[in-house]
Amino acid sequence: MTERSTEEGRARRPALRPLAMLLPYLLRYKAQLAGAGVALVAAALATLTVPLAVRQMIDHGFNADNPGAINSYFLGLIGVVAVLATASSLRFYFVTWLGERVVADLRADVFRHLTGLGIDYFDRNRSGEIASRLTADTTQIKAVAGANVSIALRNLVMFAGAVAMMVVTSPHLSALVLLAIPLIVLPLVGFGRKVRSRSRWAQDRLAEASAYASEAIGAMRIVQSFTAEGSVSTRFAAVVEEAFAAARRSTAARAALTALGIFLVFSSMVAVLWWGAQDVLSGRMSAGTLGQFLIYAVIGAGALGELSQVWGDIANAAGAAERLSEILSEAPSVSAPTAPVALPPRASGRIGLSRVTFAYPEGGREAALREVDLTIEPGERVAVVGPSGAGKSTLFNLILRFYDPQSGVVTFDDVDIKRLDPTALRRAIAIVPQDTVIFAASAAENIAFGRSGASEAEIRAAAVAAQADGFLSALPQGYATELGERGVMLSGGQRQRIAIARAILKDAPVLLLDEATSALDAESEVAVQTALEGLMVGRTSIVIAHRLATILKADRILVMDGGTIVETGTHDELVRRSGLYARLAELQFGSEAA
Repeated sequence: MTERSTEEGRARRPALRPLAMLLPYLLRYKAQLAGAGVALVAAALATLTVPLAVRQMIDHGFNADNPGAINSYFLGLIGVVAVLATASSLRFYFVTWLGERVVADLRADVFRHLTGLGIDYFDRNRSGEIASRLTADTTQIKAVAGANVSIALRNLVMFAGAVAMMVVTSPHLSALVLLAIPLIVLPLVGFGRKVRSRSRWAQDRLAEASAYASEAIGAMRIVQSFTAEGSVSTRFAAVVEEAFAAARRSTAARAALTALGIFLVFSSMVAVLWWGAQDVLSGRMSAGTLGQFLIYAVIGAGALGELSQVWGDIANAAGAAERLSEILSEAPSVSAPTAPVALPPRASGRIGLSRVTFAYPEGGREAALREVDLTIEPGERVAVVGPSGAGKSTLFNLILRFYDPQSGVVTFDDVDIKRLDPTALRRAIAIVPQDTVIFAASAAENIAFGRSGASEAEIRAAAVAAQADGFLSALPQGYATELGERGVMLSGGQRQRIAIARAILKDAPVLLLDEATSALDAESEVAVQTALEGLMVGRTSIVIAHRLATILKADRILVMDGGTIVETGTHDELVRRSGLYARLAELQFGSEAA
């Protein structure tokens, strides 16, 4: 389906249907909703009372025989204004509170849902665009869920009340107004759909700009290293210009909608009032009655005019709600079974793969693993080596159940991991990834990331074991020092030692090490390798390594190539076979490998 046809399909849907997703959030706060409703009705009734007083003043107040009557009418108006002011302030408070509360809940739910989606979702979507939906789109909804919904509801009530009072005041003039309403509403609805479609398009372009900016800012060292500032800025400017053009088209549609609404409303009102003036001149209607009808007509027309203006904002929010609904409707590719098998408090850590074949969803048809059979016993130390693209990291991804294989079974403690809760499975596994992730938080918070509630002593002990205590204690605020986004204050080796401390603190029965010492200098590598030797005792350990010197003491070495295990054995056994491992060993150790 083309982009144009997709947009046209969206435009044909009911314009406000996506906003229905907000209803369950609003219903959580029935007391505030009721308070807003009562205040809204009270303010509307107070406003609709004013024309009645005006009619009485025109027809009876200006009477020399009863000069005090006009004073009583004005005092009554002051009372009505007091009610109107109080009700309006309460309505504003309640609807603003509801808007802020609903959007806070919505943001939390969307983020919670995102954290539960499969890794394949994040393979398909850029993080910057997801962040834009979480921030910019929810901000659009906040404006509507707060002020704009309040304005729309107020004007709907005012319009309905004004029409009802116009009918009571003059049925025949009201009939002319009611005949004109379809001529006003139908064009507004048609334009509203067009505004919503263009608004969605503009929001998509803005998300693309945000995603590109986030990507470029996160890689600024690379950008400047390759002196690519000019090309990056030019590309971002082009994306921003495209977003501006989309926003301009959306704004033009909204402006046309507003102009059309105001013209239709007030021109029809002028025509009806001309007819009423003829009735006054002929004596069929008093001046006060026409004045009353005039004020109700102005109130009704003003309400419709304001509705035409906020309709564009509501259409924008409908587009934003639709984008958020797409996230919330995304089903996790990996989920817990209805009745998961419970793991024991301390799992043994036996891992098995039986005829496992797997290809990445976004990676074409080529399989990353092919018919792999493997059993790793509790407490066994297994190393995995092989050229890039051999399937080593894919093995970790399947053990962690980031993906499910297309065929075959992965087991943990002899249980198919599809029968386990993924959270319980991952709780039993600690990992030190090759690309270390450091959060913009303190050193202590980063180490305790996988084990909330860890004591200061436990955090420090883990850092000591990972040879990280020395440089962490030397930081300006020690373990309380903020490490900056992605740990920019630390060297690569320091970041990796924090990741190792994080795994040590987690104290899981299974340990996955993906090039855990690759970023360390020779001295630090020896110290960390010693720490890892102690950490691996009594744990099932799987180590991915390109530097073969770090895996010489492994119980078993698996050699992978082309998604299959081509060799297995100890270092000495594999060297004697003169296969792929022997060639890799000769490249690293020279003739000493034999």
